[in-house]
Amino acid sequence: MLTAALGAVATAAALTAGCTRHDSADDGRAPRATPAPSGGTPTPSGQQVTGSVLAVKIDNVAPARPQTGLDSADVVYAEQVEGGLSRLMAVYADRLPKVIGPVRSARESDLELLRQFSRPTLAFSGAQRKLLPLIARAPLRPESPAEASGAYYRGGGRPAPHNLYLHPAALMPDGAPGRAALTTGFRYGPAPAGGTVTASRSVRYPAARFTFTWSGDRKRWLVSMDGTPATTAAGNRLAAATVVVQHVRIRPSAYHDVLGNNTPFTETVGTGRAEVLRDGRSFEATWSRPEATGGTTFTHADGSPVNFAEGQVWVVFAKA
Repeated sequence: MLTAALGAVATAAALTAGCTRHDSADDGRAPRATPAPSGGTPTPSGQQVTGSVLAVKIDNVAPARPQTGLDSADVVYAEQVEGGLSRLMAVYADRLPKVIGPVRSARESDLELLRQFSRPTLAFSGAQRKLLPLIARAPLRPESPAEASGAYYRGGGRPAPHNLYLHPAALMPDGAPGRAALTTGFRYGPAPAGGTVTASRSVRYPAARFTFTWSGDRKRWLVSMDGTPATTAAGNRLAAATVVVQHVRIRPSAYHDVLGNNTPFTETVGTGRAEVLRDGRSFEATWSRPEATGGTTFTHADGSPVNFAEGQVWVVFAKA
């Protein structure tokens, strides 16, 4: 009975999540934000990066699944939003799929997270009106339907706001920028020694759950959401080469939805505990991001870097 009650609460929260002030601009009528200037920007290491990653806010309540184009992302970030639900941010550098979606609204936390990239392009459905000036001043290129209506379309078979899709080529006419633009701070390489054999790992939010199960055949962590195997609209099972459970401070922000639920702010600058899952093992690590303009490093207790496996990375922000 308790499980059924919790499921009912999560379902109700998912249905009301489409009616927040954050998504009031889903129809493309939000005020136009002033795009940040484009061009090359030096990274903290001094490397000149001329390409811009594409970051897309992805809907992740049950009516929005299965998503499209999520398996092509280099990095997928999972964060907690209003009502204890989850939302995704997919970052594309290596390749762009033909379609991505459903696209949903931006949050204040996204602006801090995206500062690690050089003038990223942010695709989102809209935002709370009080947040739009912050987005306009951020060092990124905002591309909602207000700025690029031709890049978006409403797909059939789903009710709004869970049916807004993006043609990424319309925002990135020069194509994917390449891995040099992926200035996350992640280090890839051979598996480290040690670790703990791990069959699966779950991260729970108040009204959402992610589970990653190791597949020896695929050499990947198979993704499940809210107890259901996660696939794309094309039927491909979502699978990550590396999963990071990053323990962070999640605090209230100055924003609320129409039901009065506070929008959590996920702090991604600082340091804390993390777990890195790769090759069927879990490795305890410390994450560090001293400045918003830099990427995040993950180190062992002795200070040596924790190498990630080549392939898609999922970073799930868990409450410290």
